[in-house]
Amino acid sequence: MNYTLHKATPEDTPFLRDMLFASLFVPAGQKPFDRSILQEPFMAKYVEGWGRSGDVGFIARVESGAAVGSITARLFTETNKGFGYAGDDVPEMGMAIVKKHRGNGLGKLLMEGLIDQLRTDGYDKLSLSVDPSNEAAVRLYNRYGFKEIGVVGTSITMVAQL
Repeated sequence: MNYTLHKATPEDTPFLRDMLFASLFVPAGQKPFDRSILQEPFMAKYVEGWGRSGDVGFIARVESGAAVGSITARLFTETNKGFGYAGDDVPEMGMAIVKKHRGNGLGKLLMEGLIDQLRTDGYDKLSLSVDPSNEAAVRLYNRYGFKEIGVVGTSITMVAQL
């Protein structure tokens, strides 16, 4: 499958919200989250007002133009931390891929696009939060040099040097 990356714009906010919901890991046998969780301030802040200074993101599209994945990086502050907060100057990453497009190298394409852009923008670190039960995601992040730096609730916070 051929994928292309497009910079995420404010017009992509509905899709970014869909991908934020898709990124919520639910272990086997657990009840899925209700979509209303996206309205909670601790979740809404990941896409609310997308396009502000410092926001970096990409939407992956197939040849037909359909969006099938996203990756974003956003700065948070000590007083408004994300789950993967590692410092005011460390963007926090979020990524999700539509199920039928997983396992086709799209995660690699999204990661490399984001990392290249963040390096160009002068960042030297990138953080994220992941449930350790999400083994596929943890393996991908390890390949890009992410290392565990802490635990928040049931998730681990990881940081990579860019």
